[in-house]
Amino acid sequence: MNFFAELKRRNVYKVAVAYAVVAWLTIQAASIFLPAFNAPPWVMQIVILILVVGFPIALAFSWAFEITPEGIVRESEVQTDKSITHHTGRKLVAITAVLAVIATGLFVFQFIRVRSTSPSAATVTNKSIAVLPFENLSEEKQNEYFADGVQDEILTDLAKIADLKVISRTSVMQYRSGVVRNLREIGQQLGVAHLLEGSVQRVANRVRVNAQLIDAKTDAHLWAQTYDRDLADVFAIQSEIAKAIADQLQARLSPNEKAAIEKPPTTNLAAFDLYSRAKTLLLSIGFSTIDEKNLREAIELLDQAVALDPAFFEAYCQLIIAHGKFYSLNYDHSVGRLASAEAALQAVTRLRPDAGETHLARAQYLYYGHRDYSGALAELEQARRSLTNDPRVFELTGYILRRRGQSDEAVRNLERSVELDPRNYFIMQQLALSYQLLRRYQEEAAMYDRVLTIVPKDVPTRVQRALVDFYWKADTKPLHDAIDSILAEDPSAIPAAADTWFLCALAERDPTAAKRALAALNHTAAFGEGGVYLSASFGEGLLARVTKDEGSARDAFNKARLEQDKILQAQPDSGPALCVLGLIDAAMGGKESALVEGRHAIELLPVEKDSVTGSLMIQLFAIIAAWTGEKDLAVHQLELGVRAPAAGIVVTYGGLKLLPFWDPLRGDPRFEKIVASLAPKTGAKP
Repeated sequence: MNFFAELKRRNVYKVAVAYAVVAWLTIQAASIFLPAFNAPPWVMQIVILILVVGFPIALAFSWAFEITPEGIVRESEVQTDKSITHHTGRKLVAITAVLAVIATGLFVFQFIRVRSTSPSAATVTNKSIAVLPFENLSEEKQNEYFADGVQDEILTDLAKIADLKVISRTSVMQYRSGVVRNLREIGQQLGVAHLLEGSVQRVANRVRVNAQLIDAKTDAHLWAQTYDRDLADVFAIQSEIAKAIADQLQARLSPNEKAAIEKPPTTNLAAFDLYSRAKTLLLSIGFSTIDEKNLREAIELLDQAVALDPAFFEAYCQLIIAHGKFYSLNYDHSVGRLASAEAALQAVTRLRPDAGETHLARAQYLYYGHRDYSGALAELEQARRSLTNDPRVFELTGYILRRRGQSDEAVRNLERSVELDPRNYFIMQQLALSYQLLRRYQEEAAMYDRVLTIVPKDVPTRVQRALVDFYWKADTKPLHDAIDSILAEDPSAIPAAADTWFLCALAERDPTAAKRALAALNHTAAFGEGGVYLSASFGEGLLARVTKDEGSARDAFNKARLEQDKILQAQPDSGPALCVLGLIDAAMGGKESALVEGRHAIELLPVEKDSVTGSLMIQLFAIIAAWTGEKDLAVHQLELGVRAPAAGIVVTYGGLKLLPFWDPLRGDPRFEKIVASLAPKTGAKP
């Protein structure tokens, strides 16, 4: 009893409790902050090991030493009547209580964060699986695409089984091989009960594929198999793995599903390699100035693939997507580009006229190529019957409803798509964009924050997140800091954000930074939004105008006009391209032609036809009117632009307050009233 009483007197119990609270607090903090710095898993393991080793040391220290006003001395050297262990104990209790409150707060924060980014455990079905990227064990680097293709085909085969829930490739791409995987955490993040891992080794005309099925809750290996065969048998291997997994998960497999799984995507391995590379490029499309380059390269690869195998159904489906995006994003809004998409659609229809993928492909063609929203929605309804839980169906439905001005319904469909594809950060980015168009800035910021938990180093997303404060609060500091951080970390990554850097420099009236941003565009890319692209030459003219260098401005705008004329020759009915010409003519003093071009752009693409880009046509026409001295018309158009279904960046509080586009209207009471109406309301949710 004397021993335990002495333990109490020397505060050993209180030190033990305090140490436990400090350790808990340290672990909670590390679990939050270490991922933000991309720390490998072993760092957390070392932290825990240090805390475990430190526990007995702390107890031994509290037994052997005492803290006195003169410093730390051995307990045996302190006279009993002068000991202050009682006072030290009270301080320990107070400190422990404070630390416990902090630790509890961090625990609650971590719990809420995990709940917000991971599907509920209650929703996880036993017949759910994610196929993680396979490791490339081949010596040749280019075979990495081959390994990606093998993984993707197994995933595609499993997705054909209606009785299974299969996470799409986009959501699993981030868990690439070569990175230490926490399988239980991945299972929670993806909301699945099972994971499939594997490796591919290709040597000459042989291929070895290893696959293993894992219980995501326990890390237990449920099934494993190694296939060592001729390279020509790789598609048979993929089908066998898919059927074996279906059997392990006790999934019902209909005769049609079995036949679909056994049908190889192509018999030409060279075509399969080209297709795999192109599909990876298309999955990388996001908010970036390099999207045009990636789309162009993907189309070239797919053209080569179908030339090698004219019956390659999946390659034609990807061609429809690629040509459609190229056309709709105004990289090439020409009849020839649309004809290429139509040719791919004809091939798809010829090969599998009744497939769900064919209906989805036709919906994509009607949406991207003709803005035939009713027809596209009808095709999606057909596709939904066989692609019951395909996130692409809800994703495209969301895009169509957004263009039709049915923004709230669009948001609901995109949210559903994210539920089905929980780590697809491109759809999350699009959902964030929908929040922006509705001026729901808090939800937009939260969605970008969620994306950054998945891809913390993604440059376009980091910039888009910082942009929220710019157009919501007219605060350029977060955007400025983000650009500076990217420049410091990896200057080679800045072209992906050069357009936004230029916007920030204009808002801050910093010509030096603006010139650097234009240089980063490398005179080959463009900046803008909503399918309206302004060339680097236009940017040079705008910057020269801001700095009162009229000679340079005139030369730059002349060059921009020549470039735009060529675009319009290929795309004579493009509203966005004509609107850009109107901006250039307005900048050059061609008042009448600029106003005619601006009005005609609105006629070519009215809000009723496209609520997003149509809204932008109205908003940019307000700039044309302002630049030509038509202030009354400019204010009227701006009022219409503010009430338009979609909020463009130029017609936000930050855009109106800071960007030089609106300088001709500054000081006009009507303009200032519009700016004030968009200012964030204190204490109110946007």
